[in-house]
Amino acid sequence: MTVEYKPYPPSFYHLDQLKSLTRFRSSLVRQRSRQLVELTNVLDKMFPEFKPFFKGKFSATALYILDHYQSPERIASMNTRSYEPLRKISRGHFSLNDFVKLKTLAKNTVGCTTGFLLQEMSILLELYTQLDAKVEELDDQIEECVHGIDPPMLSIPGVGASSTAVILSEYGDFSKFKNPSKMLAFAGLEPGYFQSGQSESTGHMVKHGSPHLRCALLNCCLPLVSNEPIFAEFYAKKRAEGKTHQVAMTHVAKKLLRVIFTLQTKNIPYDPALIR
Repeated sequence: MTVEYKPYPPSFYHLDQLKSLTRFRSSLVRQRSRQLVELTNVLDKMFPEFKPFFKGKFSATALYILDHYQSPERIASMNTRSYEPLRKISRGHFSLNDFVKLKTLAKNTVGCTTGFLLQEMSILLELYTQLDAKVEELDDQIEECVHGIDPPMLSIPGVGASSTAVILSEYGDFSKFKNPSKMLAFAGLEPGYFQSGQSESTGHMVKHGSPHLRCALLNCCLPLVSNEPIFAEFYAKKRAEGKTHQVAMTHVAKKLLRVIFTLQTKNIPYDPALIR
């Protein structure tokens, strides 16, 4: 009774729900990525030339081929009728020349196909498809929730609904932070401080706080630099100072966080003319 406790604001419950959604989505994405790692292990034994042919990525075309043909023998026996669905899925990027090259690789592969590997691949593809569908469902819920709140930070070019959801839910009420420096410390983006005797120095960022928040802020930087000239100039300036790409992106994240603090606390939309 001697402590003046404050009740939770009404927005707390919405943000708490949003936090659960974003963290659960992050968990599903990690599980989905794990299925692709396991799928790579199977392909290394059965058809090691497949993934390098697709430049190390599991594109929609690559996943369609694995789901419908699976074994190198069946891929090698694909006919011209098999090409049309692949052309449509790839939107014309998977050319007829690529189709012929893939068939040749499948025919001359050094891999070994077994019934167990085919079964393992089928299970992994099924799990990946299920997880991907659930991630899309959560994305729709998160986007609907964020647009319902309509925070000012959503007006920043390059900052999407998913990143906004993580930043909103992890920080909660922005009014509890006195200044942007407190928000940097909460995200673990401030530089480390070292003191020994008469010497003082700063080092790498401390990486304290929520890794979900830090990851969301850093993920915003690349599209932000690509879409917003103000941040592109700031990034170029840091690179000209001799900063590495990753360090320059960290500075962009710090600048972004200062902008977000101003927008959220003053409840104003993004205006590049007001940024210094």
